Amino acid sequence: MATRRRFSKEFKHEAVQMATGASLSIKQVATDLGLHTNVLSRWCREQKQEGPKAFRGQGIPRDEELAKLKRELAQVKRERDFLKDAAVFFARDTPRGMP
Repeated sequence: MATRRRFSKEFKHEAVQMATGASLSIKQVATDLGLHTNVLSRWCREQKQEGPKAFRGQGIPRDEELAKLKRELAQVKRERDFLKDAAVFFARDTPRGMP
């Protein structure tokens, strides 16, 4: 199974610029860059539709969300450990005949 290649936003913008600005065809630019023609065509459509906001997929928002989730997980682990220690403490302190 082949792994999916990922390209930076800058690479995509430059590839689209080459395909639309040069006298070369999309097929020739795609071949030169080692891309499938359909991929470069899709990038051209996306840039035409969204302009400079195109190709924002794997950017900062996902990284920020990941960092937030890691902070929340650390907080939950601290709370769990505290409650575990408190349960042990109170279990030792309770007389055996009491519920």
